[in-house]
Amino acid sequence: MPTPAHNPAQPTAVPSSAPVSWLTECPLWMRLILTTVAGGLTPLALAPLSWWPLAILTPACLALLCWNQPLKTLYKLCYGFGLGLFGVGASWVYVSIHEFGYAASWLAALLTALFVAFLALLFALPFGLLRWRPTLLRRPKSPDQQATSAVPSGQTLGSFLLCFCALWVLGEWTRSWLLTGFPWLFIGYSQGLTPLAGWAPIGGIYSLSLAVLISSCGWIYLLLGSRKAGKLLTALVIATLWIGGQVLQPIQWTQPAQQSPLSVSLVQANIPQEKKWQPNFLQPTLERYSRLSENAWQSDWVIWPEAAIPLLYHRAGPFLEQANEKALQTNTALITGILYDDLRQEKFFNSATGLGLASGIYHKTRLVPFGEYVPMEDWLRGLIQFFNLPTSIISQGPEQQSGLQIGSHRLATAICYEIVYPDLVADSAHNREVILTISNDAWFGSSWGPLQHLEMAQMRALETGRYVIRATNNGVSALITAKGELQQRSEQFVEEVVTGPVIPMTGSTPFMRWGSLPIVALCFGLLALGLWLTQRSIRHQD
Repeated sequence: MPTPAHNPAQPTAVPSSAPVSWLTECPLWMRLILTTVAGGLTPLALAPLSWWPLAILTPACLALLCWNQPLKTLYKLCYGFGLGLFGVGASWVYVSIHEFGYAASWLAALLTALFVAFLALLFALPFGLLRWRPTLLRRPKSPDQQATSAVPSGQTLGSFLLCFCALWVLGEWTRSWLLTGFPWLFIGYSQGLTPLAGWAPIGGIYSLSLAVLISSCGWIYLLLGSRKAGKLLTALVIATLWIGGQVLQPIQWTQPAQQSPLSVSLVQANIPQEKKWQPNFLQPTLERYSRLSENAWQSDWVIWPEAAIPLLYHRAGPFLEQANEKALQTNTALITGILYDDLRQEKFFNSATGLGLASGIYHKTRLVPFGEYVPMEDWLRGLIQFFNLPTSIISQGPEQQSGLQIGSHRLATAICYEIVYPDLVADSAHNREVILTISNDAWFGSSWGPLQHLEMAQMRALETGRYVIRATNNGVSALITAKGELQQRSEQFVEEVVTGPVIPMTGSTPFMRWGSLPIVALCFGLLALGLWLTQRSIRHQD
C-alpha cells in the first residue's frame, strides 16, 4: 500500500481512530487474547467451513494490533496468532498420535502442543523484520532522541503494511520447505471459490495468499491512510485483483488431449486403520477390494488407494497376478498403492504400481515425519510406541522417475502428503496429462484434516489445468475438474465406488512454467520497498 505523507517534525503515531486506539492501547493480555482468537478463527475460512471473508478480517486484526509495537510485544502478538491458527487448524495431529499412534492421551496432547508451539514460532519469526531499522546513511541519534525511542518510530502505515503482506507470504513459502516442509493452512486456500481463484493458474497458491493479504491490509489503509492519492491507488489495486481474477477464470490454459473422456472408478474400501496391518484382517481386506471392484472393471481406469494391499510387493505376487489378469480380461488399467520392498537395496518404499493396461511404478519422494520415517531414529526409535509405527521404515524415492503410464497417457503421481506441495506437483505435471493422488486419510479420523487435504488437491487442479483423480481409503475420494471443481465425490467412512469421466489435458499454465519463483521474488521486492520507505522516513525524522 502507498505510504501516507510524513511530517518529519512529528514521530510516527497510531492512526487516529477510536477503535484502532482502543485496540493498540488496551492491556497487552487483552491484545494477546484478541490475536489468539483471530488466529483460531482463520482456519474457519478454509475447508470444511469455508467462511472465506474471515481470511480478509483476521490478518487485518493482527496487522492493526502489531502496528507500531516494540519488537518484544510484536513477537508475542504474532506468536499468539500462530498458536490460534495451528491449534485449531492442525488439531487433527492429536487424532493421528493418540488413536492410531497408540500414545496415551496426555502424551498425545503434549506432543500436539509442542508441534503447534513450533509451528507458531515459525509463523511469528519473519515478522521481526517489521521492526528492523536499516542504519545505512542514518545519522546517530542524540541522547535526547535515544531516550524517546522506546516505541518504534519512523515507519509509516503504508510501509508497515507492505512489509506485513510480504512477510506473511514469505513465511508460508518458508514453511513449505523448511525441515521437509509443512505446507498446510495457507490463507490463499480460502479463496478457491472466489474471484481470486482466477490467479491460481498464473501464480499458484502464493499469489492467492498475497492477494488476500493485500486486500486485507488495503482496507486498513483505505480506512486509516492519510493520502488521497494513496487511497485511490490502493482501491485500484484491490479492484484489479478481484475483477482481474474474475476475468481470468474463464480462460482455458490447457486443452483436452482427446475428444472422448475416460471412465474412471475410485474404489474406497473404508478399511479401519487399527485393523489394516493385522494379519487376520489381510484376507477380508483383499476380498473387500475384489468385491467392490466387480462393477468397476467396466471403467477404463480403476484406482485403489494408498497402501490398499497390506502386503509387501514381493509377497503379494499371487494376488497381484490375479488382479493383473482380471484387468487384462476387461481391457482395464488398475493402479494400486502398495509398499514396495527393494530386495537388492534392502529398502522399503510407499509406492503406486500399474497392472493390466497400466505400467510402471512410482515411489513417494516427500515423506511424513514419524508416520513414514523417524527423524533422529537412533535416539527416538523404541522410546515410545508412536516412534515405532509399522510404516515408519519408508525410504525416500528418487527425484527423477518415469512413473506410471496407461497407454499413451502419462500420469503425474502424488501419494498422500505430496499433493500439498504446489511446486512439486506443478513440476511433475509437465508432459503428463492427468494428476493422480492416492491417500489413506484414516490417520486423521473424523477431524478437519481430510477435508483440508481435499481442498489442497482442488488447488493443484486449478494451478495446473489438469484433472485430479483422488482415491482414498475412507474418504473423501473425488474426481476434480481442471477448474478445481468437485465433479464426483464420496462420503466419508463408507464403502463406496466413485465413477465418472476424466479428460486428459495438454499444455501448461503460467504457474507450471514458472512455479512460485515470481511471486516469491515479488514478495521480496515488496519487502525491500517497505524497508526502503521506512529508511527514507527515518532519515527525514533525523
